[in-house]
Amino acid sequence: MSEVQAIILVGGEGTRLRPLTYGTPKPMVPIAGVPFLARSMERLYEAGITDVILAAGYMPKAITDYFGDGSTLGMHVTYAIEETPLGTAGALKNVEEHVHGPFFVFNGDILTSLDLPAMIEHHKRKGGVGMLHLIEVPDPSAFGCVVHDADGAISAFIEKPPPGTAPGNDINAGTYLLEREVLDAIPAGRPVSIERETFPQLIASGKKLYAHVTGDYWIDLGRPENYLAAHRDVLAGIMPLLVEPGVTGEGAAELRDRRGIIAPVHLDAGTTIDPTAKVGPNVVLGRGCCVEAGAVVRESVLWDDVLVGPQATVEEAILASGVRVGKGAKVGAGSVVGHGYVVANGARVEPGSKLSDHQK
Repeated sequence: MSEVQAIILVGGEGTRLRPLTYGTPKPMVPIAGVPFLARSMERLYEAGITDVILAAGYMPKAITDYFGDGSTLGMHVTYAIEETPLGTAGALKNVEEHVHGPFFVFNGDILTSLDLPAMIEHHKRKGGVGMLHLIEVPDPSAFGCVVHDADGAISAFIEKPPPGTAPGNDINAGTYLLEREVLDAIPAGRPVSIERETFPQLIASGKKLYAHVTGDYWIDLGRPENYLAAHRDVLAGIMPLLVEPGVTGEGAAELRDRRGIIAPVHLDAGTTIDPTAKVGPNVVLGRGCCVEAGAVVRESVLWDDVLVGPQATVEEAILASGVRVGKGAKVGAGSVVGHGYVVANGARVEPGSKLSDHQK
């Protein structure tokens, strides 16, 4: 097998994460202070995969400005910007000229601990035109079932079967390792779904697709509740991104022994926390965040430069960069607050609210 490339599908608008994605493309939404796409690139580099193609569409400048040509990461990054959405397979066809051999495909909103070198070795042993990462879930009805035999050969894809009717519990986990010839099966110039059109057609034509079933960590970051859950798992060490659970981050050294900080928390550089404030558990504070006297922040993710005023409470919420929470305000569970929004002094943000100046 020649050198493996990677294609990351980063063209989605992230509508389920709004208002966070009004000012930030979904792949640049931070995981413990680092853009998710950068976390993905780190995984690729560690696996020895350094030739990466980013199939982008929505707000691409934020992505191209951050990664450039990839040289600062020791990688080579190529961009393909879609003028109109092309679907998962159409996006691959759109980058065909840059693909030289076997390639990984990653959906841009999946956080997983998948062992990439192990998947490469499995594909070498099995052959075929491709291998799909699958995971077992208790109920595949919300996803779609992938049917395969004991040897791993995939025979069918059943989209969102009614509860109790699926022939198995393995679902498509959104990472594929494909041979270049798969691109020949994708029509050019129109949107194409690889899951609904390309894969079934390959099987129907006699081509072999194999399952790579693992118990690795896996979560779709596309919903606010999943985004918070992923951070809890990262902070607990269930998804291995940080050195170790506890009080982590560049801003942790001076605050680690503070009585009001309840681990696990992640504190980026420039974080300030008043001695009378309570932060944690399961909290991420981005760069330059400030939590003032008597404030409480728990089970929440705050991006950069967020101010939580005195006696304010933030609980099970996501606050984008530049948010200001006024004195005595309360931000309820499940709330998502967009870039730069000001929560007035004494305000009560009802649980599940989505607040953004973009919508005014």
